[in-house]
Amino acid sequence: MPLVTDITSLILLAGALVLFALEAWAFVDAVSHKPEVFEAAGKQTKTMWLVLLGIALAAHMLIWHPIHLLNLIGAVASIVYLVDVRPALRSMTRR
Repeated sequence: MPLVTDITSLILLAGALVLFALEAWAFVDAVSHKPEVFEAAGKQTKTMWLVLLGIALAAHMLIWHPIHLLNLIGAVASIVYLVDVRPALRSMTRR
């Protein structure tokens, strides 16, 4: 039984690290864009995204379990940012 526990722990740790990297990437990317670009792209405000992604990142630093509710919510917010908001922001800044 210890082998199963070790494998499960490794999988959960790997999941936590992947989610943390995803949330950190989304937060750093949101910081790098100007506030006007968020509104021009129609994707809420920079402040709203920074607060949402910052809380997700902070919660993940405190709770290293990828299946915890706060971490799942943070992962969803980060994925929405990276899949929907980031491409819209990048299309607004490319010239």
